[in-house]
Amino acid sequence: MRHPSLIPLSHDHHHGLALALRCRKQALGQIRPAGAEGVRQRVREAREFYERNLVPHFCAEEKVLFPWLRARAADSGALIDRLVAEHRRLAAAFEALEETGDAARRLFDLGDLLERHIRAEERQLFPLYEKNVRGEEGDRIGGEIERALERGAKVSP
Repeated sequence: MRHPSLIPLSHDHHHGLALALRCRKQALGQIRPAGAEGVRQRVREAREFYERNLVPHFCAEEKVLFPWLRARAADSGALIDRLVAEHRRLAAAFEALEETGDAARRLFDLGDLLERHIRAEERQLFPLYEKNVRGEEGDRIGGEIERALERGAKVSP
């Protein structure tokens, strides 16, 4: 069971994993509509999800969760550096979906990267946070995460 302060981020992860699966299945022609029209629909869905959910999500992690954890868990630096780099790779991958060429391949690769990233946060980052957070500090961090998500949603592209 997740620490309550992480629930909004974990909720986003749930939806992100579902999108990652749909992206991979769409790229393989396993969901309808198949072919170019299906890929175009999934690209639109992915871009909307990125703008509505992941831009604020990345903001909350990078402005609240990562700095807090970096300050309290000396062994978190390499993991956080990797996750921030993945945020940049994911942003570039979502932007590249609109390019001409093999959209199905880009969609599949995006789904793969998104799933691996989410799994790393759920299996490595969140347990590290839960090991280090104490009492009311978790409530404060949870409030900051929620405010960052709200602010990020207002400024997302």
